[in-house]
Amino acid sequence: MLGTLSEEGYSLVPNAEGADFVVINTCGFIDSAREESKSVIREMLQLKSHGGTRGVIVAGCLPERMGGALLEEIPEIDHVMGVFSREEIGKVADRMIGGAREQREVFRPAPIRAMDDRLRLRVTPKHFAYLKISEGCDRTCTFCAIPKMRGKHITKPIEMVVQEARELAADGVKELILVAQDTTYYGLDLYGRVRLAELLREVEKVEGIQWIRLMYLYPIHFTDELIDTIAGSGKILPYLDLPLQHINDTMLRRMQRRTNRSATVELLDKLQDRIANLTIRTTFITGFPGETDAQFEELCQFVDEGRFARLGAFTYSFEPGTPAVRLPDHLPEDVKAARRDRLMEIQQPHAFAFADQWIGYELDAVLDRKIDDQTWLGRCFFDAPDIDANVFVTGENLRAGQMIPVEIMARDGYDLRAVAIPNEAESSIGE
Repeated sequence: MLGTLSEEGYSLVPNAEGADFVVINTCGFIDSAREESKSVIREMLQLKSHGGTRGVIVAGCLPERMGGALLEEIPEIDHVMGVFSREEIGKVADRMIGGAREQREVFRPAPIRAMDDRLRLRVTPKHFAYLKISEGCDRTCTFCAIPKMRGKHITKPIEMVVQEARELAADGVKELILVAQDTTYYGLDLYGRVRLAELLREVEKVEGIQWIRLMYLYPIHFTDELIDTIAGSGKILPYLDLPLQHINDTMLRRMQRRTNRSATVELLDKLQDRIANLTIRTTFITGFPGETDAQFEELCQFVDEGRFARLGAFTYSFEPGTPAVRLPDHLPEDVKAARRDRLMEIQQPHAFAFADQWIGYELDAVLDRKIDDQTWLGRCFFDAPDIDANVFVTGENLRAGQMIPVEIMARDGYDLRAVAIPNEAESSIGE
């Protein structure tokens, strides 16, 4: 949307105060995200009421999920746009600037082929970018509303992804973070078979890209070819984001995850045996309808095996329109929260042990931003931006975007502290 607006003569400004209009790109996945989105909407409408901006456009998953009900709930919104209406943002902005009040809702059906993301105005730091390889999801997980918001899975063709990767590399990107609603499904709808491994080999060839990070890998369609491609790569990081959600077979069936404990353990063993220095990030849901004390204890014991360096736990969110709302035996919120907290307490020493094992080692770190004159916020291969821990690097003559060797000196909570290795900090991700 920012790329389209830029092409049509609009300029992005750093503050909402004084802007001609504000675009809010929302999330509608779970209740807490919807409430956060609505809070921002009301904040911007308050700004508008005081003359700080002329209009508010709400886009993305929240209007896609709520439809016209969002305008009924918050009628002060000027325009709402669904997920697949993004290419019309310029027309919507023109109408609003012109004072037009007709057609305040713009919704389009999910596309039958992948949308081109090359026209973009990046708001991430210059040295890393997210690259979406597909849209939508064919899974039928009973807790999830994404297929209703994002449509069926649509693979972005290999050549389109590679071309976007080349353009991002030419713009200074050195770390590509590949994302999708279901990354391992890549290619099945378009080519008749999964082709993530082939895509990765093509992206590896893009000159200038140094790190390729994989997110949202559903634990199905994880082929030996894919594992070998990751294990043998010099660019694909040994970091896999593998949301598991539960380990008890009954819970997995109720969630309709199409896998079981045995297959999950077999996959984890295979990945850890064949990919050196592997970091696995995962997520689990606590308090799913019908989860018994025994089933939760099974999950706790599984987490306590220490397989995961990075782990997030989330309470089950009651999502209208999803099959899970019709399941019996919904649990109280305090039980869900207590189970989440306990799971994170079990995970904490394993996360600390993972961090401790790197103390004294030299690793490459990318510097994201400056903290003060001597300290930079950085990341190593086992840290995805914003969701994982950080590496605080001290040193001189450093700059954002550098990838430098550092010595890990200590752990600070979940984070690490490191010093730049002198006379070797010349390689720059931003160059």
